[in-house]
Amino acid sequence: MKKEKSDIKTRSFRFLDIILVLYVLLLVLSNIASSAKLIDWGVSLGKIPLSFDAGTLLFPISYVIGDVMTEVYGFKRARRIIWIGFGALIFSALAFKLVQVMPGEATWQANVGQDSYNKVLGSMSTGGIVAASLAGYFAGSFSNAIIMASMKLLTKGKLLWLRTIGSTIVGEGVDTFSFILVASALGVFPWSLFWSLTITNYIFKVGIEAAVTPLTYWVVNRLKKAEGVDVFDEETSLSPFKFN
Repeated sequence: MKKEKSDIKTRSFRFLDIILVLYVLLLVLSNIASSAKLIDWGVSLGKIPLSFDAGTLLFPISYVIGDVMTEVYGFKRARRIIWIGFGALIFSALAFKLVQVMPGEATWQANVGQDSYNKVLGSMSTGGIVAASLAGYFAGSFSNAIIMASMKLLTKGKLLWLRTIGSTIVGEGVDTFSFILVASALGVFPWSLFWSLTITNYIFKVGIEAAVTPLTYWVVNRLKKAEGVDVFDEETSLSPFKFN
């Protein structure tokens, strides 16, 4: 298998576009779900009830995909896709804002109503959930990718499980705390649920990463074989503030 130098600027890949679409789709859907509903497990950790926003069901999968992107295609391409996801979240906020300000049809107003829309999707259209997601996403996704790329060099490409779980422990911690903090500050979630949401989200997200580690191994190995590439970011700048 060829180990590709990270300074090669152009190359065509068979599956990278599919991964990009799945990644962005999961980001947007998880934000909509987070805005729409909070879920209660019905159990508590001491005095803290374990509740989480519905987006938590989907968002951890984006971290799994992020690990796959960085491991197979390298940090440079993962960074580009992370920025594309960032733009997609901003666009989704603008789209929901446009829908919010458009006049509602009379039958819809009678059966659903603008108030219901505002309560369920208002944070998407006013930007609250997206602002929180952007803050957590930027800090967490780049932390995850940078740690993955750095640990791959340190471990010489071995111990994939250690890299995926280790990067997730840090990345999801930064992401979850930032997301819940900003969302609570902007009134998306009540402050009374801050620690409940933070702890539950974090445990759930890291648990998902650990549980799907065998699947991650399978996907990574299949992609490396299919694409004929295994990127080591020896000469790649790990700054998040680049697009290419």
